[in-house]
Amino acid sequence: MTESLLAQLKAGTAIDAPIAVVGAHPDDETLGIGSRFAAIRHLRLIQITDGAPRDEVDAKRHGFSNWQEYEAAREAEVVCALEVLGASGAERRRYLIPDKGALDNLEVIVGRLVTDLSGMAAVITHPFEHGHPDHDSVALAVSLACRRLGAKAPLRLEFASYHLHDGEKVFARFRPGSGPAETEIALTPTELERKQRALACFKSQAEILEQFPQGYERLRPAPDYDFSRAPGPALYEQLPAMITSAEWRAQAAETLKRL
Repeated sequence: MTESLLAQLKAGTAIDAPIAVVGAHPDDETLGIGSRFAAIRHLRLIQITDGAPRDEVDAKRHGFSNWQEYEAAREAEVVCALEVLGASGAERRRYLIPDKGALDNLEVIVGRLVTDLSGMAAVITHPFEHGHPDHDSVALAVSLACRRLGAKAPLRLEFASYHLHDGEKVFARFRPGSGPAETEIALTPTELERKQRALACFKSQAEILEQFPQGYERLRPAPDYDFSRAPGPALYEQLPAMITSAEWRAQAAETLKRL
């Protein structure tokens, strides 16, 4: 099934099987695989965080009075993007976890994912690359939920996100040698124009989105990660108000013990 589904996604043909896309933040889903939303007839979008850190640093930097205003703006951006992508009818499940708070809520997220991934043929989510702690937490949560589902678990796929490699920020590519062979989806001019219009909806995220190449999307089967080991240097350690990768792995290990 893996190869046939990847072939369908690459070709952009209609897919009848139910597919879940799990993103850490509003815009992750659009960046990762947004060009194929309209082709997935039974699409379930699961948004883990609301994109609004509670420290309100990002909210005020973008001109909002508080995190609630920022959260509302980010939700409106998602709605706009889905309309552009022809996916306004997609089933949506919003967990409303605070941005940067996925790790602290990992057990709750896993429990909800067990329910929300049940009956799905496949789930597409983040790789474990130490690009953002919420990305890592979502990759771990999806892996744990699929373990709980056992034989009924959906096929796990990943979309390329961002990471740090040789001291440079890398966008829309997987970390070299970190997993199975990838499938590159080259967007047609029409698909590219539509995705660019969708990404333009995320006005609050323009600064980071402009760093992403937009002519392609990349997918691969999810590896069987060892979440106790660093996949490489952590990009998020260069960002303000973030935990370290060692702290992430230590807290994740404690949660794994409890689960």
